[in-house]
Amino acid sequence: MDMYKKIVVAVDGSEVSKNAFRHAVELTRQNNGTLTVIHIVPQIETLDIETFKPESLRKGMMQEGEKILSEVRELAGKSGITVQASVEEGVPFEKICEVADKSDADLIVMGSHGRSGIGKVLIGSVTERVISRTSCPVLVVK
Repeated sequence: MDMYKKIVVAVDGSEVSKNAFRHAVELTRQNNGTLTVIHIVPQIETLDIETFKPESLRKGMMQEGEKILSEVRELAGKSGITVQASVEEGVPFEKICEVADKSDADLIVMGSHGRSGIGKVLIGSVTERVISRTSCPVLVVK
């Protein structure tokens, strides 16, 4: 019985998220499933710093996200699976849960922590919030 047919993995370009992606690819391949890959760009309208130009910053973050997803598509192709990949904008944990709900995911795969050094001690704050808010199983990868 294939337990995990629909898998969602969140990537941010960090080594930990790349490892999570590799696990998600292997699970997808083993279960002959589908893989949805997302990169979240945080909403920047909430930043109250005049030196940032929100549209320029958003554009750069979206381009970085597309670059990360391009690498992900290439790696997945080498493993013989296709992925549905998108850059989403919003509150990261909310978007991850939303995408998992919309895709009727059987599993969410995430890194134990992301790019930021904050919260690395035990578990990343985004990962922790996803775990506490989704009804879907979450695989946390170091």
